[in-house]
Amino acid sequence: MPISAPLLLVEDDNSVRHTLSTFLDLEGYRVEAVSSTRAAMEKLLNGSYPIVISDIYLDERTGLDVLRAAKESNDQCRVILMSARGSMETVMAATRGGAFEYLAKPFELDDLLHAIQKAETEIEGAASLDRETDIDDLPETEMIGSSTKMIDIYKTLSQVAPTDASVLITGETGTGKELVARMIHTNSKRLVGPFVAVDCGSIASSLLEAELFGAMKGSYTGADRDRVGVFETANKGTVFLDEIGEIDPPFQLKLLRFLQEREIRPVGANRAKQVDVRVVAATNRDLQKMVDEGKFREDLWFRLNVVRIQLPPLRERRSDIPLLSHFFLRKYNERYDLNAVLTTSGQKLLEEQAWPGNVRQLQHLIERLVILAPAGRIDGEAVGEALAEAAGEEVAVTESLKDTEREQILKVLEATGNNKSRAAKVLGIERKTLYRKLERMGLQ
Repeated sequence: MPISAPLLLVEDDNSVRHTLSTFLDLEGYRVEAVSSTRAAMEKLLNGSYPIVISDIYLDERTGLDVLRAAKESNDQCRVILMSARGSMETVMAATRGGAFEYLAKPFELDDLLHAIQKAETEIEGAASLDRETDIDDLPETEMIGSSTKMIDIYKTLSQVAPTDASVLITGETGTGKELVARMIHTNSKRLVGPFVAVDCGSIASSLLEAELFGAMKGSYTGADRDRVGVFETANKGTVFLDEIGEIDPPFQLKLLRFLQEREIRPVGANRAKQVDVRVVAATNRDLQKMVDEGKFREDLWFRLNVVRIQLPPLRERRSDIPLLSHFFLRKYNERYDLNAVLTTSGQKLLEEQAWPGNVRQLQHLIERLVILAPAGRIDGEAVGEALAEAAGEEVAVTESLKDTEREQILKVLEATGNNKSRAAKVLGIERKTLYRKLERMGLQ
């Protein structure tokens, strides 16, 4: 049976407010609906509500202000927040502020009903937990998206980050695994400690032990001095082991022992050292399949996989592409002091792509377009040409096209401060290819 006390609904969209009020009324709830934060504050000042449902973006104040006021009025209040523009910052702020649930618009009415019923159950039977309100000093991140999958990831991050649990981040290349690892570190009690990232796939197996555990002088050929390993360097902080699926079985055992004992023995050392680090690992491989095939230790898999965060490919959250593309557009306009504009046709074409390289591919393409857009206008034609060039399609190069290529290379080099590595990335070519082009054009 629905709770007898009235619910407070705060929604500035008249149509949405009417729909939600009517739906909840038909479900047997008493609803007091208001359209502004001012009206909500007056309601909360003069009364106490067991459940408050509020949009995030309202007027000069937000649903986070409503959340604070609701908790001040009744610390047992369950606040359900809604938004079509969710971000890592708002979800983290909502969670830390004590929000009971966060719904990404558009949502099914049954989703709201389920959230309310869950809140009722908790109000009736469970003791609430005191939660600290710390929503004024959250870092800005490139972790952007308001799709349902991203909102779920934000919720998981807000729960796991404050703990010391090992986290395994999985997902395709370019989905932002290191960014998630940094967010875990930034929102943990280890924030003041170091964050050290290691690409396990780029280090030879014979050197990985020395890289992570350290080595004593003379312990191997070329060890002309004592070397401090990553785990010792990151003491009191976080170590991010990227491409964890690339380490070979002998070293898997050594890593397992470290995770169990939290101590390291540098190569060639007689004594072990205790270190205090949190390990966050990532892979784009199917570790469960590797375990089944005997290529990855099951006990290590369990140690790393205490909490798993699966990042979706960009093609599975296309609704986030406009947010991401405009974020990168603003970022690179500011970096290069430009004023490129993304047109409707350009945005539409971006949303239609498969994006095998995911967010990273989109980011690099936007950077390139900002620099090279004719008259600062990124339309469908410009996006199509950039995608074709990035895909390596062969085009007959006339003398005029060679001149255009020369102009583009010079423009990108100027914009990147003559940083050839970044220029090559913006142009979508290998650095050695850029050097060959510069040499051929007499620009070295």
